[in-house]
Amino acid sequence: MQRVETFSSRPWFRLGWPVLVAAVAIGLGSVLSTALSGYFVFLGVSAITAAIAILGLGVVTGSAGMIALCQMTFAAIGAWAVAGLNLINAPGGFIVWLLAGGLAAGVAGVLVGLPALRLRGVNLAVVTLGFAAAADVTLVQLQFPGSADGVAVARPELFATDRKYFFFSVIVLTLCALGVFFLQRSRIGSSWKSVAFSERGTASAGQSVRTAKLTAFAVSAALGGISGGLLAGQVQLPFASSFTPLLSLALYILAVMSGAHLIDMAIFGGIMWVAVPELLKRWGVPQDWGFVIFGLLGVQALTSGSTLGDAIRGALRRRRRAAPEHAVPQLAAAGPEEEAAPAAPAPVLQDDAGQEAREPVLVVEGLSVRFGELKALDGVSFSLPEKGIMGLIGPNGAGKSTFVDALSGFLPRHGGTVLLDGADLAGLTPTERARRGLRRSYQQDRVPPELTVEAYLRFVARTRLSREEIDGTLVFFGCPPATERLSGVDVGTRRIVEVAAAVLARPRVLILDEPAAGLSHEEHLALAQRLKAIPERFGVALIIIEHDLDLVRSVCPWLTVLDFGKVIASGRQAEVMADPAVLAAYLGTTEMIA
Repeated sequence: MQRVETFSSRPWFRLGWPVLVAAVAIGLGSVLSTALSGYFVFLGVSAITAAIAILGLGVVTGSAGMIALCQMTFAAIGAWAVAGLNLINAPGGFIVWLLAGGLAAGVAGVLVGLPALRLRGVNLAVVTLGFAAAADVTLVQLQFPGSADGVAVARPELFATDRKYFFFSVIVLTLCALGVFFLQRSRIGSSWKSVAFSERGTASAGQSVRTAKLTAFAVSAALGGISGGLLAGQVQLPFASSFTPLLSLALYILAVMSGAHLIDMAIFGGIMWVAVPELLKRWGVPQDWGFVIFGLLGVQALTSGSTLGDAIRGALRRRRRAAPEHAVPQLAAAGPEEEAAPAAPAPVLQDDAGQEAREPVLVVEGLSVRFGELKALDGVSFSLPEKGIMGLIGPNGAGKSTFVDALSGFLPRHGGTVLLDGADLAGLTPTERARRGLRRSYQQDRVPPELTVEAYLRFVARTRLSREEIDGTLVFFGCPPATERLSGVDVGTRRIVEVAAAVLARPRVLILDEPAAGLSHEEHLALAQRLKAIPERFGVALIIIEHDLDLVRSVCPWLTVLDFGKVIASGRQAEVMADPAVLAAYLGTTEMIA
């Protein structure tokens, strides 16, 4: 099947259109800088500084899913750096000072983000709010450099007037938005969205959860610092009253309400930051009521579980789906016998003797796990040959989930040894084991819905993938097109996408935990054919944990059976299935296998 290439799918277009939009935005800023005057210029700069701060919150809160209530504190660090460098007349001028303020705030963001490695939710919110409160008290006591002596912050020479400084602020906002756009579409941005949805899933993809969280805090804080530096240049004599914890709370609410992980909605949030108090003032209402309005909007967003930006985009997607689709045909799902062209004929499953003769890629010896007095695993041993397929079965409570967690590194204090290509995996984290070539899937959905199919495949694969590899693999597994957003895909299909992404990583061993869960009977049959072809097509050995005996018997030439944490049978499928101990423990003494 030949891939249909659309105008918007061409690489040059996907990279070029954001730059084109940025150029248009700068041009619009130039027009506004001449059209606005007086007080509206001041409001415009205020909206821009707020938008940059909210854009940063969109990274840490909207993308990475962490609560940060100290964005104005990072802004204060940026303003402090600009004011301090201005006071000593440091070389480089305002632009260099602005970058230095962003860098200083980014370092502070990493330090504040360290508790996020262990804390979540309300506990993390308390820590960040406490940091904001402590910083506020410190700022009141110390004051900003130069404020006591009236030393004003010097703006860039080319942008000294209010109108020109507004245009300069537009340029800074545009560059920040462009940077966030490309970060969100990089592996780093995918790691933010993945860690927000599932930390386990992130680690199993070979991505460090620690790195994902700290980079999110660093980028968010750096944007906050740039926002504060711009504010210092705007007012020229910054004071602590511009960076209070209450303002951080208001910014957080705006970020949640608008959906600040979307760049246009972060800019909308900046406009709201200025427009609501201004309208209240014109209507004769005290401006403090603006915080009440922001609070109500935030409560509505939190209770509904949807942001304004998500609601708008969801409506647009539904409208596009309802429109006649005649312009570009979508990739058809591959049937059990269909593969992407060009492709070699589907490989035949190796027989028992062929599999047994291969060198073992995974050797497990005496794997044991205890929870107090309970032995969840008791001396589990087996070996998996290269490009082999082994089924791991057993009744509920037999220890299969514990086995997968121990093997993949989530239960590091296990007994016994695990050798991958002869190397001992003892002491390695789940991320390190995944990078060594031991991958796994999950019974529950661990596929971040905010990513597209292509972005998820690239994130999990951790290697450069060609367009042909992606499209060919998607057709082989019968997955949706690469441009499809995973939030619009059903759970069963997301599980297939998870398998497709894992095999594209070319691991040495892939553990599939109930891959057929949520699939129809026909989808089971198609999946079985594809699983049999994986070892030779992708060079991956499989361990399949599955309750569906039809799938197990059609795919797995070798079986290992667990019962109460012990291996009661292991070997060729026919021998294991006929073992009386297996019939008694797994199927019941009165049930027979055809």
